[in-house]
Amino acid sequence: MPFTIVRQDITKIKVDAIVNAANTELKMGGGVCGAIFRAAGEAELQAACDRIAPIRTGDAVITPGFGLPAKFVIHTAGPVYRDGKHSEEQLLRSCYLNSLKRAIENQCESIAFPLISSGINGYPKAEALKVAVSAIHEFLSDHDINILLVVFDKSSFAASRELFTEVENYLETHLIDEPSVRQRSLLAVEQKALAQTYIGTESQLELSKDISLEERIHNLDQPFSQALLSLIDNKGKNDVEVYKRANLDRKLFSKIRSSKSYMPSKRTALALAIALELTLPETNQLLERAGYTLSKSQKFDVIIEYFITSRHYDIFRINEVLFYYDQPLLGS
Repeated sequence: MPFTIVRQDITKIKVDAIVNAANTELKMGGGVCGAIFRAAGEAELQAACDRIAPIRTGDAVITPGFGLPAKFVIHTAGPVYRDGKHSEEQLLRSCYLNSLKRAIENQCESIAFPLISSGINGYPKAEALKVAVSAIHEFLSDHDINILLVVFDKSSFAASRELFTEVENYLETHLIDEPSVRQRSLLAVEQKALAQTYIGTESQLELSKDISLEERIHNLDQPFSQALLSLIDNKGKNDVEVYKRANLDRKLFSKIRSSKSYMPSKRTALALAIALELTLPETNQLLERAGYTLSKSQKFDVIIEYFITSRHYDIFRINEVLFYYDQPLLGS
């Protein structure tokens, strides 16, 4: 997956490079910075940093990882937050973009970031997350690299409270508990009625088209890859646009495209549906090609349904919400 959010100890992640939220003098600090120095070897890492210090806020430099699982440590100096009116956002954005440039220059295929400046530098966590996701999204539009954003708690998502409230309300209305044996018949009827409620007028017209039996059989037999390629053409999109918007690895997309028998995971199939901006009926039809369906009893499925019915197709925002609810993320 090109970009994912994880809860993990950044000093133990096996990637090509990890990012240290450093001070401009590149001296060992506290928190995550101190943990990185200790895991790498304080004396060795400090000596390497002393040779390239100082740096300016927003800049990024690279050293070996020494005792870390990562080959490199990329050090970037994040801004101290004052009031948001002193170029803090621009400087924080530069931290991410410059760190990613150092990674590409050193042939790194994977990199892990902390949420820069969100600790002692006082940058509001939700705003720091917004800048991080925006900068990473921009960089991935032109580069292929796997990026992990390491966060420790859900407080980073507080500023999107309005969105989470909408999702929570949708879950309360649409998430159905697994039916018991005694209730199964009744809930099946209710579930069908609820499903029909969320197929809008436009979708009803689509489903009511006169399709011959021969066409229906042909559509059911159509492999996933063929159905996907037809959708890409019909939606006027290209391969690169689709796999990047789906948060998919280029190699995986190439495998899906070239192999008629390839069956993707449900998360991958849904990521492609999001990238293609499919309607709910179109999404269900694509999922059927891979042997899946959306379930009203699965929180993950209902969250995806919310975004599709709301026509909100930003996969990075969707993954933020999935992460908040401890659900698997979309992509590969």
